Amino acid sequence: MERTVPKRATDEIDLYLRTIYSLLRSSTEVKIKTLEEVHAGMNSSLHLGARKPTPDTSAFIYSILRLPACITDVCSLVLGQSASVFARQGYPDVESWQLVSAKARRRTTYYDGKNTLAVFIASRSDIEDVVPVLTAYQIEWNKIHNLLHNWCSASWIDVNDPSSDAFKELTHCLGIDREELLRLHTVWGSDFGSILEKIAARPCSFGIRLLSGSLSEYWRATRIWWDNIEKERPGILETPVYFVSSNTHSLPNLLTGYALKKKKEIISFLELPGSNSGLLQEWQDIQTGHEVASIENFLYYALKKYQQTSYGSNSISEQNQMELSHGITRIPSIHSFDVEAQLIDLSRLDPASFDPRLITSGQDLSFLKKSNALIINIDYPLGLGAYNILAKIAEHVTDILGIYIMGKAATLNAVRGDIMIPGVVQDEQSQNTYLFQNAFSAPDVTPYLNYGTVLDNQKALTALGTFLQNANMMDVMYREGYTDIEMEAGPYLSAIYEMSRPKRHPVNEIVNLQGAPFDIGILHYASDTPLSKGANLGAGTLSYRGMDSTYAASVAILRRIFKLEQARLGG
Repeated sequence: MERTVPKRATDEIDLYLRTIYSLLRSSTEVKIKTLEEVHAGMNSSLHLGARKPTPDTSAFIYSILRLPACITDVCSLVLGQSASVFARQGYPDVESWQLVSAKARRRTTYYDGKNTLAVFIASRSDIEDVVPVLTAYQIEWNKIHNLLHNWCSASWIDVNDPSSDAFKELTHCLGIDREELLRLHTVWGSDFGSILEKIAARPCSFGIRLLSGSLSEYWRATRIWWDNIEKERPGILETPVYFVSSNTHSLPNLLTGYALKKKKEIISFLELPGSNSGLLQEWQDIQTGHEVASIENFLYYALKKYQQTSYGSNSISEQNQMELSHGITRIPSIHSFDVEAQLIDLSRLDPASFDPRLITSGQDLSFLKKSNALIINIDYPLGLGAYNILAKIAEHVTDILGIYIMGKAATLNAVRGDIMIPGVVQDEQSQNTYLFQNAFSAPDVTPYLNYGTVLDNQKALTALGTFLQNANMMDVMYREGYTDIEMEAGPYLSAIYEMSRPKRHPVNEIVNLQGAPFDIGILHYASDTPLSKGANLGAGTLSYRGMDSTYAASVAILRRIFKLEQARLGG
C-alpha cells in the first residue's frame, strides 16, 4: 500500500530530519547554524518568512513561547532522557540546577545559571520539536540583531513604552508594522527593552548535544515514569483502568466542583480594583444574558487567574486536599520527562460535587460507589512519547476498559475552538493509515459546546512535528480529505494495535482496528489554522473561550466512562 503523502511532498522535511540526526550522532556539541539553510529550505508552514531579511514575528513568537525565558542567555543545550543519562555523561548534579519552564511547552528543563540548558526528552519527537524551535529562534534573533546593528536609541528603556517615538522608530528599523511589534512587546512584557538590547549586542549561536540517542534509554525513562505510579498504587496490575490523555485541570475541576464552591471568593477577587477588568465584564455579560457561556467554564478559568495572585495562592493547597478527599491523586514526574499523572478512584467520587453537565436529569450515579475501576489521566505527551507511555501502561495493567485521547490540533477546514472527531488517522511516524470506530460522534459533544462546531467523521494526520509541515504536504493532505493535523493519535493507535494483536505494529499499511477489545475515543480541538497565512499559536491564544472546547470534550469523555462503568457493574 502506497503512503497517503507522496514522497515529493515531504522530501524537504526528510532532508531536514536526516541532517539533524546525522549531526547529533557527534559525541561533541554541534552548532545550530549548520541547520539554518536546510531549515529554511523546508518551507515550514510555521516559518514562511525564514528567508526574508525582515523578522517573521509569528515564527519568532511561536519559538519564544516554547523556550524558557533564560534562553536569551543560553549558548549550549544538552539533551538526555533521564537524570541517570546526564550523570553518566558528566552532569551528575543537573537536578540541582534551576528548574525552568516555557509558557507553551511542558518539558523538564534545568538551567545552570550561566549559559547551559539541560533538556529532558521522552522520545525522538522531542528532538524533532526542540531543534526546529531553536533554529527558528536563532534565525529570527540574528535578523533582528543585524537590523539593530546600526540603530541608535537614546535609551533601551524608551522602547518599553509603545507610545514613545523610540517604539515607532523601532518598527521602521525592523521593517515590521506596529501590530507585530506590539505582539512581541506583549510576550516579553517589561523585559522588552532589555531583551532587545541583548539581541543588539550579540548574535545568537546555539550549540546542541544529544547525550544518548538509543531507543532503550527512552524505554528506561518511561519505566522511571511508571515506577512513580506503581509505588503510589501497588495493586494497579489487577485494577480495571480507563486511560485518558488530556490535561491536569479539566477532569479534577469537573469531578470535585472546587471552583463552583469558591464562586463567591473568585467573583470578589475580580471586583477588586486593578484585577482583571476584562474577566469581570465577561462575568457581568454572562449574568445579564448578553454572553451565552458556561458559568462553570468561566469559574474554572477565573480560578486559575485567582490562584496566580497573592489573594488566591493559598487556595491551591486547599484544592489539592479536596482532590485527595475525592479520590484524585496527582503523581508528578520525577527524574524523567514532564508528564504528570492522576489516579482517579471512581468509588471515592462524590456525584453531589460534580459539574452539573456530567449528570443527566434524574440520573442516579450511586453505582460508582461499587466500582473497583480507576481512571489514569495523564498530561498529554508529545508525539512518540504517547506510544512509549501507553505501551508501558499496557505492559503493567491487565484490564484496560477504554482509551480516550483529547488534544490540540491544527485544522484545515474549521476555526479555532471547533472540535474534530476522526475515524481515520494517517500516521507519519509508522506511515500506517489507521481505521477505527471512534466512541464519540457529534451528538456526544455538541450539547456542551457554546462557541464552536463539532465535526465528526474527519480524517486526521499525525505529523512528525509542528515545524515539520509545509504547504506542499498540507495541499496533498487536504486533497485527500485530511483536515485534522496533530501529533499523538498515530502513536497511541500504534500502541493500541499491539494491545489487541500478537505482534508489533506494522509499517506503511492500512490497519483496521475495528473490533478492538476496549473502547477507543479521540477528540481534537482546533488551536491552529495553518492555511490562514501564518496564523498560528504564535499569533494568538485560545484564552477563556478555548476552554469551551476543552471542557466540552472532557464532559463527553467522563459521561462515556460513567455509561460504560454502569453497564459493567450491571446498573
